[in-house]
Amino acid sequence: MTAASSPSSRNDGLETRRRALDALETILCRGGMLHEAAHRFAELPPRERALAEQLVRTTLRRAGQLRAVIGEFLKKPLPAKACRAEAALLMGAAQLLFLRTPGHAALHTTVELARGHARTGHLTGLVNAVLRRVQERGAALLERLPLELNFPEWLRQRLLAACGEKALAGMAEELVREPPLDITPKEPAEAEKWAGALGGVILPTGTVRMMQPAGRVEELPGYVEGAWWVQDAAAALPVRCMGDVAGKRVADLCAAPGGKTLQLAAAGARVTAVDISEKRLRRLRENLTRTHLTAEVVAADVPEWQPEERFDAVLLDAPCSATGTFRRHPDVLHTRDPRQVADLRALQAVMLEHAARLVRSGGILLYCVCSLLPEEGEEQVARFLSGPGADFRVAPISVEEAGGLKEAITPEGFMRTLPFMGWEQARGMDGFFIARLIAP
Repeated sequence: MTAASSPSSRNDGLETRRRALDALETILCRGGMLHEAAHRFAELPPRERALAEQLVRTTLRRAGQLRAVIGEFLKKPLPAKACRAEAALLMGAAQLLFLRTPGHAALHTTVELARGHARTGHLTGLVNAVLRRVQERGAALLERLPLELNFPEWLRQRLLAACGEKALAGMAEELVREPPLDITPKEPAEAEKWAGALGGVILPTGTVRMMQPAGRVEELPGYVEGAWWVQDAAAALPVRCMGDVAGKRVADLCAAPGGKTLQLAAAGARVTAVDISEKRLRRLRENLTRTHLTAEVVAADVPEWQPEERFDAVLLDAPCSATGTFRRHPDVLHTRDPRQVADLRALQAVMLEHAARLVRSGGILLYCVCSLLPEEGEEQVARFLSGPGADFRVAPISVEEAGGLKEAITPEGFMRTLPFMGWEQARGMDGFFIARLIAP
C-alpha cells in the first residue's frame, strides 16, 4: 500500500503513522517546517489526524530524551543517511514511553514502517531490537534524563548563559506541555462574553485563554463571524505597548499572518500592513475579511519599501529564529542553528535601520521578535542605539502594560517574556522581546 492510499482502508493505524513519519522525516532530515509537513494529515479523519499530530509533536518535544534512551541500545550512532530510520525509532519510542500506546502496537507498526520503505528496509532488524529494549528498560533510563536535554545543545547553552538554570528548567517544563489556545477579541469589551462562550478565562492583558480547547478552531463560536482571532498572549503585547493608536497612521512591517494588524485596525488605527510573502498576505486579507476590519496591504520587501509619508508609529516584528514559539512550534528546535541566527541578526539590523527612517519626529518605533536570544533582542537594540539610532530614546514599558508581569520588564525598560511566565493558574506564553523607542 502506498502513502497515497485511502486511510480508511486500514484500521491498524499504520497509514496514520506512515504520514506522521513522513512529516518527521521532512522536519528532522530536511529542515522542513511543521505547518508545511502537516499537510499530509489533511485527508485523515479527525481522530486519525489528531493522532498523527500528537505523534509528531510529542516526538519533536521529547527528541533529546528519546535520542538519549535510544543511544543506550545502539552499538554505534546511526549514520546521517539513516535519518528516516532514526525518526522511526524516535516515534516508536515516543509511543512506548510517553503516549501509552500498547507495546505490541508501537512495535508492530514501527517495524512495518521500516520494512516497507526503501531507505529503512535493511534496518528493520535493528529497529525491532532497539525498540524491544526501549520497551523493557527505557522507562527506567528516562527517569534519569533531565527535560533540558530536549533543547539542542547550542540553544541550551545560549539559554543557560542568558537566563540561568532556573529559567531554563522552567522553559524545559513548558516545552513538554500541550499549550492552551489564546484568542484576542475584536471588541475588548466582549472578552467576558467570549470567555463564557468558549469556556475560557480572561488574562490581565485582555487575552481570552482556553486551557483545554475542544474541536477545530474554525468551528468554535465567534470564529466565522470574526469576533476574535487566534493570537498568543505574548504576541498581543507589542500592540498593547503602542498606547492609543486611534486615528494614527501605523505601519505594521512583516505583518503576515496579521494578528497585530487586526489589533491595530480594531483599535482605530489607519494601518498599512507590509510583508514580502504574497502567500502569507493572502491569509492576512482573509483574516481582515472575516473580522470586517480594514487595512492597506502592501506586498514589498521591507528594506526596499519607500512610502510617500512617514508614520506616527512603526511596528517591526522582525524575522527571527522564532525560538520563543517552541511551545506551539517544536519544529523550530530542529530547524534552527547558529548560522541561521547570525544571518537573521544581520537582516534584523538592516530592517531596524530602515524602519527608523519611516517614523515621524516624536513617533513610536516598536521593535519585537519572538526569539529567546539576546542577540536578536537586547543586543540588537543596543547596537542600534549606539550607532544609527543614537538619537532615538527608549520609552520604558511599564509593569501595567505587561499585565502586571513585573519579571518581564528588564532594567533597560524593555519587555522580555519567557515561556514559563504568566498569571496564577494561567501560566505559559511565547517568548517575546519588545523595545519601544521614540524618534528624534
